[in-house]
Amino acid sequence: MARLRCVLVLALLLVTTQLPGDAIAGRGHGHHGPAAHDCRDALTKSILFFEGQRSGKLPPSQRQSWRRDSGLSDGASAKASRCWCFFLSSSSCIRTFALYSCSSLTLVRVGLRQVDLVGGYHDAGDNVKFGFPMAFSMTMLAWSVVEFGGLMKGELQHAREAVRWGADYLLKATAHPDTIYVQVGDATKDHACWERPEDMDTPRTVFKVDSSTPGSDVAAETAAALAASSLVFRKSDPTYASRLLTRAKRVFAFADRHRGSYSTGLAADVCPYYCSYSGYQDELLWGAAWLHRATKSPTYLSYIQLNGQVLGADESDNTFGWDNKHAGARILIAKSFLVQRVASLHEYKGHADTFICSMVPGTPTDQTQYTRGGLLFKLSDSNMQYVTSSAFLLLTYAKYLAFAKETVTCGGGAVVTPQRLRAIARRQVDYLLGSNPMGMSYMVGYGPRYPRRIHHRASSLPSVAAHPGRIGCSQGFTALYAGGANPNVLVGAVVGGPDLQDKFPDQRNDHEHSEPATYINAPLVGALAYLAHSYGQL
Repeated sequence: MARLRCVLVLALLLVTTQLPGDAIAGRGHGHHGPAAHDCRDALTKSILFFEGQRSGKLPPSQRQSWRRDSGLSDGASAKASRCWCFFLSSSSCIRTFALYSCSSLTLVRVGLRQVDLVGGYHDAGDNVKFGFPMAFSMTMLAWSVVEFGGLMKGELQHAREAVRWGADYLLKATAHPDTIYVQVGDATKDHACWERPEDMDTPRTVFKVDSSTPGSDVAAETAAALAASSLVFRKSDPTYASRLLTRAKRVFAFADRHRGSYSTGLAADVCPYYCSYSGYQDELLWGAAWLHRATKSPTYLSYIQLNGQVLGADESDNTFGWDNKHAGARILIAKSFLVQRVASLHEYKGHADTFICSMVPGTPTDQTQYTRGGLLFKLSDSNMQYVTSSAFLLLTYAKYLAFAKETVTCGGGAVVTPQRLRAIARRQVDYLLGSNPMGMSYMVGYGPRYPRRIHHRASSLPSVAAHPGRIGCSQGFTALYAGGANPNVLVGAVVGGPDLQDKFPDQRNDHEHSEPATYINAPLVGALAYLAHSYGQL
């Protein structure tokens, strides 16, 4: 579909930093201009959202107090073998366990132990724990803290807690060598119900990847999340950080050694929900980039140098999200050249610039569609995830460029400065928070007008405190199709957003536009921290 852009606006774009829709918003967006929104308040709420997505035993500090414990037996359906060897003199083993020859001097005790997968996050409005988007959400939340945590002040501790909640779960999911537990819950049966996490009685089936059923995409993303999270805790909890990084190395080695997409072996269980449409090459490059950043080891630098092109470093794709990580990997690796001056990675600035140029309106290589109101538009289904992830990358790359005193040159000699990248990102966040044709904030709980009927089971059904009795699988559908506001406000949740015409119906059964997700919020946390600081609100 052609961009909705008039000739006058297009001409202005060549000489200003404004996007289509700035005139609608009615305010400037210079770096030192007036704040369009209270980004500090939005930052607080964007982090608070993650507490509403928690699964497991909730801590006393839980602030989304209408939520309760859930999924306390997650992992019980899976059993992992465990073997021990004993000296022959340990005869007590004979009476309890089957014996196998371990060596001439020992006996082996073979048993099964329950897998502990309690905790983690629900990715969106359902009750399944999907490991692929959860890991990406943790990578991006950790990246938000790594880049902009120093600006968060009082919110930094809450952001760290949100990262730790996810990282703890990923440690559990990778506890056994050459095995990663990538999903808890039968997605088809879960989606046939509308019930609270506290009530769920659908099968909590556990799905895994291993050497015989590889999943390089989900494994390498998990490695990236663990490595990124290690950086969050490097100073505040070095022991924990070391544990995360050690695990990240092991998981990445598994991902690289046993190559394949998890959508192949687990297609019936992970598709169509979170199929890996882009393949696994982008995750291998992304995972290596994070391990290089976390370790500074020549091992990962060499891996990137030897494998980068094969893994798609120079592909022209410009969509960054839970499935395709190429753009993020390019910018992350480009930092090594721009900031750390790793000369051998100079080509990654060119790769990153290509992505950036595809997003800047008015440049010869612009490939990005914007709505008439000024919103970046990629897909109708959960489009806001691409808005927040792109805004984060723009701000982060602007940071690297500014440090190196560099700019981006797009086709035809158009020069794009860090200031312009910040202005584009700022416009996207302003739109999200309410500077749009509908005058609506797409963050629940922020501003006077925001979505009231979000597609989210726990938010749409009465809380346990309000309705102690169980609400059955089919009973909940009454709430799905009801017209009133959700009884529980999932503060900070950012929904999928408006359509290409800047319209948003606010209907609970419209999952494409009304469903929130952790991977929408995760990059927004970093963007809001930067903007709140730049406006003097932090």
